[in-house]
Amino acid sequence: MKAEDRKAAVSAYKERKVEAGIYAVRCAASGETWVGRAPDLSTIGNRIWFTLRQGIHSNRPLQQAWNTHGPDAFAFEIVERLEDEDSAYIRDRVLNDRLVHWVERLQATRI
Repeated sequence: MKAEDRKAAVSAYKERKVEAGIYAVRCAASGETWVGRAPDLSTIGNRIWFTLRQGIHSNRPLQQAWNTHGPDAFAFEIVERLEDEDSAYIRDRVLNDRLVHWVERLQATRI
């Protein structure tokens, strides 16, 4: 890749629209659901699968379920996308409120 192409790609990545929201990880084998929040929904799925495959996910029950049932038993789902918010403080507050809502609604465990 040429230096100009690399700079253009980096610039495009930095300028992309980032969506915050709430996601769920479901285990079909056990029926368990874990819910989390993310300031950037476009990257969180890959991060979760990577840490689970490496055996280093910070949520021990989720990691144990992954180790027991394997990757084919799991699904990643975005349950809510938040509207664009300029203030990081307000976005974090809304993310926390919505996370509590989805944990209760799905009877899930918080990641």
